[in-house]
Amino acid sequence: MDSLLNASRPAVFCPGCSHDKVLHALDKTLIDMGDTGNDVVIVTDIGCSGLLDTFFNTHAFHGLHGRALTYATGIKMARPDLKVIVTMGDGGLGIGCAHVLSTCRRNIDLTLLVLNNFNYGMTGGQCSFTTPQDAVVGSGFLNRLEKPVDICQVAGAAGAGMVLRVSTYQKDLVEALKAAITFDGFSLVDIWGVCPSRYTRRNKLTPEAIEADLARLPDLPDFKTQNARMEYGKAYRQEAAKLSDPPDPVRIEATCVPPQTGRQEVVIIGGAGQRIITAGELLCLAGASAGCHATQKNDYPITVMKGHSVSEVILSDVAVGYTGIEDPSVVIALASEGVNRRKKMLAALSPQSVVIKAAGVELPDCRATVIEVDFKAHQIKSRDWALAALAVLARQNKALTMEMLMAALTLRFKKSVFEMAMAVTNIGIQIG
Repeated sequence: MDSLLNASRPAVFCPGCSHDKVLHALDKTLIDMGDTGNDVVIVTDIGCSGLLDTFFNTHAFHGLHGRALTYATGIKMARPDLKVIVTMGDGGLGIGCAHVLSTCRRNIDLTLLVLNNFNYGMTGGQCSFTTPQDAVVGSGFLNRLEKPVDICQVAGAAGAGMVLRVSTYQKDLVEALKAAITFDGFSLVDIWGVCPSRYTRRNKLTPEAIEADLARLPDLPDFKTQNARMEYGKAYRQEAAKLSDPPDPVRIEATCVPPQTGRQEVVIIGGAGQRIITAGELLCLAGASAGCHATQKNDYPITVMKGHSVSEVILSDVAVGYTGIEDPSVVIALASEGVNRRKKMLAALSPQSVVIKAAGVELPDCRATVIEVDFKAHQIKSRDWALAALAVLARQNKALTMEMLMAALTLRFKKSVFEMAMAVTNIGIQIG
């Protein structure tokens, strides 16, 4: 085979575009290395450089702007036997720089070719991550306000082991690409080139000027020695091999009978620290023990330790296709924060609904049957109100039974915690 280029999809780069030279240099590199289309994956970004995958007869993946390295990482982890080569322009480089830094840190065996023509060539010649401050570009004066990024220095500082800066026009470009692709770890090649349709219409940039600019730059540090370490995929598999196999998921046998058929919707509303989410989980386990399908949807603020806490649970003898709850069968209301979060729902409850509420918690006017429980009078701490309320609910034979609740407690808690939970449950049974 003398070429991996796709004869049915010839390159369509502008005349004089440096990307066309990189395309043919990469083709020669792969052929010289003896690779076939089945050995290589080319992952591309958006922009002119993002066309390269369609011009090769190899595996290919075309991704979102700046995100090419994320897909490439997944491909390489799943298929470490493949050579994974990423092409990205200086536009995608800037948009996806966080992904570039993460890939440098990981040292996964990918090769990133940055096709650097100093502007967003496809969309109008705007300034990019690498545009010189004295350049004239399609986005006005913005590049004069920002220092261009030296991606080679940044990549080396982030942990990349192989960092090269080359010209599209240098005679040994193929050798540079070979060195990068064969490196056992992450390699980045910053390839400077000309964008004739946009950049050079306003700026004098020639292959000779690029060569002169590169010659004036100081040599890059020895990142290969400085960042030497095992390739990420190999290190990952080595560490993963030391781990024990995870246990099989717990299978919950249907040993109980639900008190009602059909779909039962339960909303538990309270405040942070009241173990609302745990109560919702227990209710799901109780439903599973009766052979029900169960879903749980939680709502709490990012602060976690302050504010509302809501758990919406659906138990059903048929598969749950929609998890929204508008008129729940049961509401357990334990704190004003949760009530305030679900005021509209409470006000719209139907007469068939049941509300178990803690004494002192004010509800909006509603048509539901309200059962008030004074948990404090029974010396139940606020953190245990939700569990006690489940026991009250089970005593009412609504949505769950005592047998279902006991099954859930057995599944969820180890011996010492189970005994404390049972003490609270017994008090709840007496209250109910």
